[in-house]
Amino acid sequence: MRKRDKARFYPIYKEIGRKVSFYRNLRGLSQEELAAKIDISTSHLAKIEAPNTNISFSLDMLLLIAEGLDVDVAAFFNPIEISSPYLKAKSVAEQSGPPNYDPKK
Repeated sequence: MRKRDKARFYPIYKEIGRKVSFYRNLRGLSQEELAAKIDISTSHLAKIEAPNTNISFSLDMLLLIAEGLDVDVAAFFNPIEISSPYLKAKSVAEQSGPPNYDPKK
């Protein structure tokens, strides 16, 4: 990509980074945990998520992040919905809640 074209897309990269952060937090993962899960440095993930950084990243990276978050890659290009159709189904163990969780309380 030509250098002058990159700046044109920075707002889109920032929005994708915001969504990466949203879905990471929704999954209850720290930056360190997600970075380890997809085998990248924590600092690189932090740069992707940072709202004040002008960084571009590859489709390969975005696919890795989506896989690590267990979301469809389309989630990063569409509005965030609380009951998002882009979230992949959780396993029965994940749906049962945190340890010592009592739904009756």
